[in-house]
Amino acid sequence: MKHRTFFWFFLPTALAMLIFIAAPIVSVVLQSLFVPHEAVLIETENCGPFGCTPSTVIDQEATDKLRQEQPLGRFAGLEVYRDRGHLAVTEVRTAWAESESWGDFFSVLGNLPFYRSMAFTLTYTFTVTPLLIMLGFAIAVAVNSLNKHLKGVVIFFSLLPMIVNPLVGSLVLFWMIDSRGVLGSLIQYLADDPNLSLKASTGLMWISLIIYGVWHSAPFAFVVFYAGLQTVPMDTLESAQVDGATRWQQIRYVVIPHLMPLVTFVALIQLMDNFRVFEPIIGFNASAHAQSLSWIIFNDLGGETRQLSAAATTSVLTIIGVAILLSPVLVRTWRDFKEKA
Repeated sequence: MKHRTFFWFFLPTALAMLIFIAAPIVSVVLQSLFVPHEAVLIETENCGPFGCTPSTVIDQEATDKLRQEQPLGRFAGLEVYRDRGHLAVTEVRTAWAESESWGDFFSVLGNLPFYRSMAFTLTYTFTVTPLLIMLGFAIAVAVNSLNKHLKGVVIFFSLLPMIVNPLVGSLVLFWMIDSRGVLGSLIQYLADDPNLSLKASTGLMWISLIIYGVWHSAPFAFVVFYAGLQTVPMDTLESAQVDGATRWQQIRYVVIPHLMPLVTFVALIQLMDNFRVFEPIIGFNASAHAQSLSWIIFNDLGGETRQLSAAATTSVLTIIGVAILLSPVLVRTWRDFKEKA
């Protein structure tokens, strides 16, 4: 393809990326460097029959003028990044100097909002992602070996978790694990503890969110792997069977190497999605036990006093986290591409 032809072919995509991806990111980065202007205060005196008393009031006119002249707010640089609600540089430095053990240090970090949310986000991401890949692959292999008359029905039911809206699905499971729900009552019966409540335990709530994450995302991996299984060379499988390879050896040495590019693709997509986990926390009403970076952004933007700078700062940190998370997979993909080239 000629360079001129490629330029006009790629131009609409490039413009869309600039408008819908690059511009919002630049806007968020700029907003994270500014904080709202403080109200301009003036000293006045209220005089009455018994004398005058000083008071402080807001000069609304001067405040409005200041906000019109500098609509982004007051430039704060990295001040918001270093505050207690985010990286908490001062608190972390103090904890590092005063803690006598790693347990004490991590205990202090667990009380800081950003690091508490990061702990759940990373736990959720690195637990859900490999589990859903393995489950999706297992379902794909099982469905691929079924009779063709049963495949359609099984595929339909396997895709139901992905069809259901994430918020609706999390709400349904939330009601099911309630002490009066089907799963909640069953767990109480099996544990022989009528007072056991998944909603009252941080650990059990984390497990519930992880199970939901695997349940909801595994169909995506299943669809991708099932499509990939249709491209596995049959002559290679037949050769392996002739050589006496067992079913497991065929999957391990023929199927899995053939599907590795798809495994990388699914891992990339799911790492990004799981790192931005949000809907399950809202659906499970689990913010008292589990908070993610996306939940912090939502919380900062809610209420009457919207903390735009704080939300923008957390968004930037989330983008940086996703980039760091994906970098090993992207580097490996690039190396494989160069070796094949």
